Amino acid sequence: MTTSQPGRPDPTSVGGRPAARLLAPVLLRVGLLVALTAAICVAGVLASTRALDHLTSELLPAATANEDVLQDLTDMNAAVGAYARSGDREALDDYEQALRRLPGHAQRVREFARDDADLELLVTRQQEALDAWVTRYADPRVAAPAGPGTFDRQRYQRGQRLFDEVQEAHQATHEEFDRRQREASSDAEWRFRSTIVAVVVLALIGWFLLGRSRRRLDRELSAPLRAIEATVQRLARSESDVRAEVAGPREVRAVAVALNELVEQQYRARAVESRIQSELRALDTARDDFVSNVSHELRTPLTTISGYLELVAEEFEGEMAPRHERMLVATRRNVGRLRALIDDLLMLSKAENRGTDLEQVDLDQVVRDAATDVRIAAARRGIAVTVTAPGRPLPVLGDRAMLNRALLNVLSNAVKFSRDGAPVEVEITEATGQVRVAVRDHGIGIPAGELDRLGTRFFRATNAVRDEIAGTGLGVRIVQTIIDKHSGQVLIDSEEGVGTTVTLSLPLLGDPVPPASPAPESSTTQEPTPQEV
Repeated sequence: MTTSQPGRPDPTSVGGRPAARLLAPVLLRVGLLVALTAAICVAGVLASTRALDHLTSELLPAATANEDVLQDLTDMNAAVGAYARSGDREALDDYEQALRRLPGHAQRVREFARDDADLELLVTRQQEALDAWVTRYADPRVAAPAGPGTFDRQRYQRGQRLFDEVQEAHQATHEEFDRRQREASSDAEWRFRSTIVAVVVLALIGWFLLGRSRRRLDRELSAPLRAIEATVQRLARSESDVRAEVAGPREVRAVAVALNELVEQQYRARAVESRIQSELRALDTARDDFVSNVSHELRTPLTTISGYLELVAEEFEGEMAPRHERMLVATRRNVGRLRALIDDLLMLSKAENRGTDLEQVDLDQVVRDAATDVRIAAARRGIAVTVTAPGRPLPVLGDRAMLNRALLNVLSNAVKFSRDGAPVEVEITEATGQVRVAVRDHGIGIPAGELDRLGTRFFRATNAVRDEIAGTGLGVRIVQTIIDKHSGQVLIDSEEGVGTTVTLSLPLLGDPVPPASPAPESSTTQEPTPQEV
């Protein structure tokens, strides 16, 4: 349900439709122009089609039939002359054939001229002249004797005079047909051109109306929207004290008011966020100071306790009861765990707060040093630590001590969580300007449901807790913090009961040095051989 607030335009009100209010006249005019254009096009096409149809299906066939009448009469006159000169009856075949065709052609001309008084008069005159020539000269001549010696000048002259009258009558009819053909063609052409002109004029009118409407829309709708867009862009650039101008139609004003309210809320939220961030920074500082102070304060008594425990162990060596010896061992073990926890807390605090001192470091050498440091502890459980590397320096920009601590944490965890006698494999590779260090163990692994919690403070996998494997839950967090400060990435792939692979990726410093030929592509180092360390 939508409710309107006092003093604020309601976008859902009837009067609050600027687009409909501004576009309705435009759409109405455009619709009328389109309808009128369509009507003119249809009328023009129909009129042009009708004129062309009259010309092609009525006038042209009648004119052609009228020319056929003259042709028939000419064929008959030629046949009569040939018969009169030769007396051969076979010469009359053309005369008889033309005489049979003549009524049909003449009938077609008379049918076309039936409702046209002027043309009918000309056609009637032509028909009378034609009938006079046939009845008064042609038929009597073919019925009379023919051949040499039958020439009658008076009869011949009468025939020529009657034929001349037929030609004169046909000439008048022919000229009338020509005039009407020209008028029909001109009429069809005029109608077609008038249709085109009308459509062009309507298109120009539509263009003018659309231009006016566009300017109106730009003035009343687009300009306020562009102003709002400019305000949003200024807000995106984090400019302060920016407000949208409330102008234009009701909906646009409503958008401007909503934007201004959003800006106010955003400023208030930023103020709250800034205050919370300040408080969080203060809390982080207090926490770090507390951890640092407590850790420093605890290290001294722990050192004292550890010293006294060593003195007790030496002074009463061989004199304590087995129960007391177990108590002493448990106390020394827990003092060691507490010391490890304090060391990890101090290291994590140092990694999070200390500015990293970067220098060019050979990561290959750092990895080999860390592997050497864990081999003694690994050898007690029969775990072989192998290192496979390209066999050349791999320069990175980093803090040697911190990188050594990160790699030492990863290798120590791999040894700690491995099964006795299982190998720990370290592989160094290069790819697309990155150097990757993959540490793979074949130990207890991490449950799939707990992988997303890796890296949180004091988190330890349930199987590690169940198997009573010592740890503080800060090692992975320390590694992630150190690698993040070196613009690197930590990837952990693990399967419970199978093992874990931790991959550290760091950017190489400059172009990697190509391996010297024909040296092998990689070298594998293992704990038993002294040259590998």
